[in-house]
Amino acid sequence: MAIPDFQTLMLPALRVLSTVSPATTAQVRTALAAEFGLTAAELAELLPSGRQTTFANRVAWAYSYLKQAGLIASPRRGVYEITARGRETLAQSPGRIDIPFLSRFAEFQAFRQPAGNAPGEIAAPALTAAPLTPDEQIRAGYKRLREALAAQLLERTLSLSPSSFERLVVDVLVGLGYGGSRLDAAEVVGGGGDEGIDGIIKEDRLGLESIYVQAKRWQGTVGRPEIQRFAGALQGQRARKGIFITTSTFTADAVSYARGLQTTIVLIDGRQLAELMMEAGVGVSPAEEIRVLRADEDYFEGLDAS
Repeated sequence: MAIPDFQTLMLPALRVLSTVSPATTAQVRTALAAEFGLTAAELAELLPSGRQTTFANRVAWAYSYLKQAGLIASPRRGVYEITARGRETLAQSPGRIDIPFLSRFAEFQAFRQPAGNAPGEIAAPALTAAPLTPDEQIRAGYKRLREALAAQLLERTLSLSPSSFERLVVDVLVGLGYGGSRLDAAEVVGGGGDEGIDGIIKEDRLGLESIYVQAKRWQGTVGRPEIQRFAGALQGQRARKGIFITTSTFTADAVSYARGLQTTIVLIDGRQLAELMMEAGVGVSPAEEIRVLRADEDYFEGLDAS
């Protein structure tokens, strides 16, 4: 089964502490993994940061919220125990414990109180009922923003003239570390093309190897014939590497053909081009920066030890 969301984990996690209390986070995760029948692959699934597993992160958030509601306590780092309120809650045999359920407790209401709201005023139900952890909500929102920006960049790119599109391609490749300086790259990319090649760009600043570029500002799907012509042009130049960039997409046959070639041809479609523009900082500018902080447990342990 899929990894449960952090609210689904709240009641089972509280039940674990009703039988073993205090318990370490490792003991709790082991019990919950067995209860939900999670596979080794699911337990090993990492967050995008690569620093923590998804399951461990969701268990931690479940316990964080239970603690804010006073149902559990943490006598020391990585150890939890059920409180009298937690046992009273379990005695009521709730069918589910989630954010709306925890909102009955004044301490949790204060914890969830948005800045500037009147005392007792709770966040909107659509937010409180969200199954995602707060950091998952941030990542999901960030992903939606990038998807919207990618669509906007692609739409804007399609409105460029062929020569302007070639200059954009130069900026992206240079921004990614290819071609040396922009002046060097601009001298070799563009000019109407030559037998299916729009330009040549250095693979690195030393120019140890050249990459041949085909840049097409198209709306129609690029098929196998276009890739075959590009591959033939590369053979004619005895080139080993090429990049075919388009604002549209590639057919499955074109992708399969490129993968089967001895010559390396990288296919970049419109969506990938938009992603590379964001990565290289081309056509975008910073709007707002948000830093997500976490508690530094080593700092607090150092204070306790001194």
